Amino acid sequence: MAATSLLPKSITPFHTNPPPLSSITHFTTTTKLSFLASADHQSTKRPNLQTVHLKKPPNQWNDPFDDGEDPDLVWGTLFTDGKQDEDPRPPDNPDNPYGFLKFPKGFNVEIADLGLKIRGDVRRCCCIISGGVYENLLFFPAIQLIKDRYPGVEVDVVASARGKQTYEMNKNVRWANAYDLDDDWPEPRVYTDMVGILKSRYYDMVLSTKLAGLGHAAFLFMTTAEFRASYIYPNVNAAGAGMMLSETFTPETTNLSEGGFKMYDQMVDWLGRPSKSVPRQPLPPLKVSISKKVKEVVEAKYTKAGAEKGKYVVIHGIESDSQASMQSRGDSDSLLPLEVWAKLVKGLRDVKPVFVIPHEKERENVEDTVGQKTRIVFITTPAQLAALINDSAGVIATNTAAIQLANARAIPSIGLFCSEEKAKLFVPDAAEKRCTIFSSKTGKLIDIDVEAVKNAMQFASVSLALV
Repeated sequence: MAATSLLPKSITPFHTNPPPLSSITHFTTTTKLSFLASADHQSTKRPNLQTVHLKKPPNQWNDPFDDGEDPDLVWGTLFTDGKQDEDPRPPDNPDNPYGFLKFPKGFNVEIADLGLKIRGDVRRCCCIISGGVYENLLFFPAIQLIKDRYPGVEVDVVASARGKQTYEMNKNVRWANAYDLDDDWPEPRVYTDMVGILKSRYYDMVLSTKLAGLGHAAFLFMTTAEFRASYIYPNVNAAGAGMMLSETFTPETTNLSEGGFKMYDQMVDWLGRPSKSVPRQPLPPLKVSISKKVKEVVEAKYTKAGAEKGKYVVIHGIESDSQASMQSRGDSDSLLPLEVWAKLVKGLRDVKPVFVIPHEKERENVEDTVGQKTRIVFITTPAQLAALINDSAGVIATNTAAIQLANARAIPSIGLFCSEEKAKLFVPDAAEKRCTIFSSKTGKLIDIDVEAVKNAMQFASVSLALV
């Protein structure tokens, strides 16, 4: 018995199934330690203080012991209210033999982290956009929202080689880098080089529209940005991605482009969220800018083809295997054969059609099918297409970037879609955008009612009238 009594007490075995995180979080949020607050602090409250509610963790991978903001925390007057400031700064001296550094407006090394931590200031932002011309074009309003929400912010973009061309029309973007985001197995030298470029720019916020798994989330994590927000897979492929991201958005399908014109709604809602004394930032409309040099180049092209400014209609969306067709990834059935276009252009009266070809090999096909005297313009960049549309009387196009560019430049247009659902997704509020929609009743674009489109087209000599 004596030997038995000297034995240590048995240790309670560990739980095989640990308690859920929700119970731990509930315990930590409701339990208050008495030695952390004095009696005076418990009995008195400061007047005129806004109640700070505990925020829900953005995803299940956050620290389970993080309760959010302290409800008893009293903020001062520095970096708490309003948007970030744009402090005056002296002009850069390009004649300085020692060179000079371009810091963002309002940047002060000693207190740079205070605005970032307290108010959520963003001085440098990088947008990583997956997709082609169409997807990058629809992200333009989000970039303008970032510029409005964070005054003085410098916005950079990482996109595909084709998508990078789009930012020739966006003055809000400082740098645009070409990188193949859709390559699941990039070369190590290319991958590490891009990580080094992004890390060396010291971004405060990195946004990504590529659906992230653990691999892409690690890529964003290595940029060392304070805020890392990205779309993630809506399935098991997203496992582990939330551990390396500050904010995640889950689309309904694995193809984000199927969301149409509002495909970035979740990210836009998060970017424009209200904060301390700052109301919700509204989303601006889609706008593009065209440089004078591009306008001159395009004018020379359509003049050489035999067209006059304001007296032609742009035809875009002919069937081709070229990547310059500027289709959306959310609508693969968005190109029409030349035989159908030849029938459609017969409904034009006072204006002449100008066919946009994405490759020179299509020129002979257009001349054989439509006619030898057809006006043809070879254009592959979105900026040149926007300049061509800007000088036209109107646009007749399938669901390509031409429809969105016409809406951005307030040019009347006729959109041909494979279904009514696709038309509502990609061109919402079509009447306000001066866009007339025609959709196929069978769900296939090639079955569109050509006679109905021809009967509805009436063009004046200076503008496109839609009846």
